[in-house]
Amino acid sequence: MSQAQAGILLPLPPLSRYLAFSLEPGSDVAAGLTALQGLVDGEHSVAGIGLAPISALGRKVAGLKPFPPLAGPGVDIPSTPVALWLWLRGDDRGELLHRARHLEAALAPVFRLEESIDGFKHDGGRDLTGYEDGTENPEGEEALGAAIAADGSSFVAVQRWVHNFQHFEAMQPEERDDCIGRRRSDNEELDDAPESAHVKRTAQESFSPEAFVLRRSMPWVEGRDAGLMFVAFGHSVDAFQAQMRRMVGLEDGIVDALFRFTRPVTGTYLWCPPVKDRRLDLAVVLGKA
Repeated sequence: MSQAQAGILLPLPPLSRYLAFSLEPGSDVAAGLTALQGLVDGEHSVAGIGLAPISALGRKVAGLKPFPPLAGPGVDIPSTPVALWLWLRGDDRGELLHRARHLEAALAPVFRLEESIDGFKHDGGRDLTGYEDGTENPEGEEALGAAIAADGSSFVAVQRWVHNFQHFEAMQPEERDDCIGRRRSDNEELDDAPESAHVKRTAQESFSPEAFVLRRSMPWVEGRDAGLMFVAFGHSVDAFQAQMRRMVGLEDGIVDALFRFTRPVTGTYLWCPPVKDRRLDLAVVLGKA
């Protein structure tokens, strides 16, 4: 029986490395995905597969769709599809480096590494702005229901957000709290938060149907740039898409105040296959039992 990739539901690791791959033209996609099965266990390394390799095989995964570019008042959300995304989880940066190197080499005939980003846990689970991240995450059975489909598969939305710390630090503390809708000091939600506050824009129970996702985001840094690698798992992409449309003001014209100091520079949807006998179960795309 297939089960979800364990790393999706486990607590965040101290360190991560995110690998994004494109598809080499004319390559043997089936061979590449077969190789992937022997390299990813779903616990220490979580895999998401994009539309390109699935379409190249003439297959479809119900529910997987292109990440839509969105535009609202003064806001653009980019779509940057990738063929394969790997989330490497661990607690030793050197070990993650070598694991990533070996994966890149093993997958190179079919998949080309386009981006490698290091993530890390900060201050017990806070964003680099100092605010707690994922406060409203579902837990236990609710997390399972939000993130995992009946067959053990999942979908993931991945965005790399770049923070403008100069803009953020120029705000008064009260302004920052109003942007988030919580006090940074104690994480308490503000009763009088403006309608543009992030917690009001994304309150998962306020959508119809309710838009619950399981967030597994972590801060990242690359040279002088840094921000949040937003990672949200769902049994479909619909909940994330509903939240993003509201954030950019497409629902009611109110843009999320988060955009005052941070913007996404990537955006993609991927299908996270289930695991069977400690291997990715790719029967849906490879056509094998």
